[in-house]
Amino acid sequence: MQLFYNPRIEGNSCVLSEEESWHCMKVLRLAEGDPIDLTDGLGNFFQGKLTKIHHKGCLVEIATTRFVPANPWHLHIAIAPTKNIDRFEWFLEKATEIGIDEITPLFCEHSERTVIKPERLEKVLVSAMKQSLKSRLPKLNEPVKLKSFLNGNFPGQKFICYCETGSESELRKIYMTGSNALLMVGPEGDFSKNEVEMGVNSGFIPVSLGTSRLRTETAGIVACHTIYLLNR
Repeated sequence: MQLFYNPRIEGNSCVLSEEESWHCMKVLRLAEGDPIDLTDGLGNFFQGKLTKIHHKGCLVEIATTRFVPANPWHLHIAIAPTKNIDRFEWFLEKATEIGIDEITPLFCEHSERTVIKPERLEKVLVSAMKQSLKSRLPKLNEPVKLKSFLNGNFPGQKFICYCETGSESELRKIYMTGSNALLMVGPEGDFSKNEVEMGVNSGFIPVSLGTSRLRTETAGIVACHTIYLLNR
């Protein structure tokens, strides 16, 4: 199954973007009349057929629609972009495949990267959603400094993944299954002691992701997978 993405599907037809049309024509070599599967990234799967092939925009006639309800729990990870942006993109890709709902790039005191390209990251999320045959595109928020992020509201459990407190609890033991979860993951140099203190004062619980010292992107994946498994 090859899944295509169009965020604006209304009525019984839609036009693929130029990029999706190129993939449809030149890579898969689909022709008029061929069946096609799409998602709008909002929980809907569509089945239809190609009625017009054009490199600027292939026309699709929609035949059926299937809605996939969202999980009753919401998983949000606020994570510092890595110095090597490829590693951060790897996190985005794998977290999407697992089933994350929301991601916030977080700038911290020890962050080595303070600039990202949201358009590029959005493409990574879309590609991962299509590859893993999911109907929901994770929400990618604007990057924010940790201090500002802590001023926001979040209905659910809040955790800060910190590897040097020496007294943290394991995430798998203190997360309440079925609850919304917000986890903060720090940069390569970890959160500063001041940031951990600010997080705790804002209601975040320090947690451990295991006995190994993990890279930022690995910690993000472990956190994501732990919450996902506990809810399955």
